Amino acid sequence: MVLLGGAVAAPPLAARAQPSGRVRQIGMLIASEEDEPLVRSRVASFRQGLRDLGWVEGRNLQIAYRWTGNDPARTERCVSELVALGPEVIFSHSPPATVALSKATQSLPIVFVQITDPVGAGLVKDLAHPGANVTGFTTFEFSMGTKWLGLLKEVAPGIKRVAIMQYAKSPTWAGQLQAVEQAASSMALQIIPAGVENAADIERSITETGGESNGGLIVMPDSITLIHRKLIVSLAERYHLPAIYPFRYFPDDGGLISYGIDLNDVWRRGATYVDRILNGTAAGDLPVQQPTKFELVINLKAAKALGLQVSTELLARADEVIE
Repeated sequence: MVLLGGAVAAPPLAARAQPSGRVRQIGMLIASEEDEPLVRSRVASFRQGLRDLGWVEGRNLQIAYRWTGNDPARTERCVSELVALGPEVIFSHSPPATVALSKATQSLPIVFVQITDPVGAGLVKDLAHPGANVTGFTTFEFSMGTKWLGLLKEVAPGIKRVAIMQYAKSPTWAGQLQAVEQAASSMALQIIPAGVENAADIERSITETGGESNGGLIVMPDSITLIHRKLIVSLAERYHLPAIYPFRYFPDDGGLISYGIDLNDVWRRGATYVDRILNGTAAGDLPVQQPTKFELVINLKAAKALGLQVSTELLARADEVIE
């Protein structure tokens, strides 16, 4: 499961990237199936980020890939395999996989992406000074739930009840839900927790929410909602359920609206921390980075199918409108 591949010549930064003749070893713990195109695109962005810094697979770098499929038993096996290999740094994403990895090793440096609350998950002691062997890049703050709720209410003013969908065993589930519930009280909205673990849970939850009038849906960021994104979008369309999503690939697949970060960019930025660790910086000395740029994407075709009229003001704020 170690993949090697060539790449183009590196830019001038390559001169500092590696000791002469030495091949460095890193690992990747990926909470997805290997054939998932969206995640493969992010892996490619990470590898490009490494190449930009002079690290080229097959020349001065070897990467051990482990794909967990977001399965708990498989995750534990992949974690054990990576730790046994002893790479110089492991790049990880998703809370369950990264938490499992951090419990398995307190010595191997870990760089994470796509984690909302690394402090609450027990990965770092604080964002500015992580300490220990873990650092990385967060995806959202809990306050983002307020933004999603407001945008959903703006695009679908008639909603009265909103289901909040996330992986039921996510360490951020309680914090995410609490933040949305606090914001909902000022908007006269009823919040319906919708913790899910598989496709059957997703179908049951959306069927129940869509079975009554004036419902809405917020889909939280995690590997379960990524894996089943097409099912979620198709069910929301079937039940005429206005929904807001955390990433643009949902409206690309027919969803109504998304507000979130560019994940490919975050994975590319993750390569900068891997580079710094390979060049001698301790993971615990690198502050956890938070996102600063977000993009709003609106699918007008989906809005029309739901009978929604998107205001000109909201369209003007969008970074992209899908006709």
